[in-house]
Amino acid sequence: MGKSQIQRLKLAIQTKRTTTPRHKALILNALHKSPLNRNARRRRRTKPTRIASGKAEEKEAVERKIRALQTIVPGGESLGVDKLFEQTAEYIMNLQHQVKAMRALSSFFESLEKEKSKCGGG
Repeated sequence: MGKSQIQRLKLAIQTKRTTTPRHKALILNALHKSPLNRNARRRRRTKPTRIASGKAEEKEAVERKIRALQTIVPGGESLGVDKLFEQTAEYIMNLQHQVKAMRALSSFFESLEKEKSKCGGG
């Protein structure tokens, strides 16, 4: 497909002289298969603007999550990221131990209540 044909096809799409969506699809398909158009697509892919803005947004999101974590973990405000992650892991383990202890206490008191009701105590 020559350069002039590609330009005519692009013009047809832009000016909406095409008659049906099927016709547009055929033209777009022809354009994508064209070696001239493939090179243009490769050049477009190398534009870093969208990638850079995505990375900046991603970095902001990570920083926001780190700040949130610093408020949750006791003493986290004064810690760097590495120490914060270590403290977070330790804090989670401590919370798990507390939950385990509370479940054991709850189970113990439930069994006491059952024994008390079996013996006729109030």
